[in-house]
Amino acid sequence: MVSWNRPVRKHAFLIAAICLGLSPGTTTSSLAPEARPRQQPSAQAPAVARPVGTIKSISGNTITLTTDAGSEVTVQVQDATKLVRIAPGQKDLKDATPIQLADVQPGDRILVRGKLADDGESILAASVIAMKKADIAEKQSREREEWQKHGFGGLVNSVDAADGTISIGLPSPGEKKSVAVHLSKDTILRRYASDSVKFDDAKPAPLDQIKPGDQLRARGTRSADGAEFTADEIVSGTFRNIAGPISALDASAGTITVQDLVSKKSITVKITAESQLRKLPPPMAQRIAARLKGTPPEAQSSAPIASGAGPAANSAQTSSSAGQQTGGSGAGGSSGMGRPGGGGIADLQQMISRMPAATLADLQKGDGVMVVATEGGANGVSTVITLFGGVEPILEASPKSSPSTILSPWSLSSGGGGEAATP
Repeated sequence: MVSWNRPVRKHAFLIAAICLGLSPGTTTSSLAPEARPRQQPSAQAPAVARPVGTIKSISGNTITLTTDAGSEVTVQVQDATKLVRIAPGQKDLKDATPIQLADVQPGDRILVRGKLADDGESILAASVIAMKKADIAEKQSREREEWQKHGFGGLVNSVDAADGTISIGLPSPGEKKSVAVHLSKDTILRRYASDSVKFDDAKPAPLDQIKPGDQLRARGTRSADGAEFTADEIVSGTFRNIAGPISALDASAGTITVQDLVSKKSITVKITAESQLRKLPPPMAQRIAARLKGTPPEAQSSAPIASGAGPAANSAQTSSSAGQQTGGSGAGGSSGMGRPGGGGIADLQQMISRMPAATLADLQKGDGVMVVATEGGANGVSTVITLFGGVEPILEASPKSSPSTILSPWSLSSGGGGEAATP
């Protein structure tokens, strides 16, 4: 639950597309005859194009657009092209601002409506709807803060569809807690794709798709004792928890094979540019292991996390303390959704997210790793979302039945970079 660096939702563009080239409230049928598009035989009608994506570059009147599908499109802006700007989240054009091509910059997102040029490759733009890169970043920041302040994550214990309630288990070290998440008719439900942890790939899905064992993150309002949660929005997905020693590495293919301690099977997973890799310093791994064993906090002070962890750990401890005082995000605040007095999963989440990134080259055969991965695409190969090395003490201290589930909330919150998982 995927730094929640949330991409702008496409529905704003799709709704706006209905109004492209028209004034708000105007329909094609209400136009004067001379203003209506001419009807041509379908065999001779030029192909209509509506690409959506991010501007890669601009040269003269030509825009190079990287579409959401990953392809590059050349857009020709003509003298008659209508250019407007809307704010992220705006659903129609009534408040759109007319702009010039000079007002559009690389990094801005645009929706283009036009037709294919004679070369069959570039697009002659009739209209362009733009969103500023800075506005998108600001909106993402606000949404990320909202999820951090008013969200939490865990594993699904059970689903009561009739009552509209989901029981979520919080993997707090040394104890088991659960929260009853209540849904209303207005609760937004989304589901991650089987081969992706990008929020932009999450689709609306009914409650009956959520199953026990799924990871879930909810945003909403929690009760004073932390046992009840009223959800405004939920995103869930089925992900794999894998933990054990590395039995093989293939750097050229970007894969590792892990001898999973739970299933007793060898599982091969693929590491991509979006995978988040961390290698824990020994003091941190030992501290987490002590918590899993239920060692009292006063006994843990002899192994300070800051040792070997540098400024990142100190920053994490400061953030954790602030979260406890304000009842901040995650399970470790004063709301009772984690271990009282600190030591909850939020502490670990904050500290881990600030650890320096690792690479495949930092891993060796025999290293212990903990992995959260996608369920697997058409080829059946799971993609790594989050991987931690240097976890041998944690694996020794974890319950044999579920040594890697303490990772689960991290993969759907402050995890990877880019546009991955952004609640």
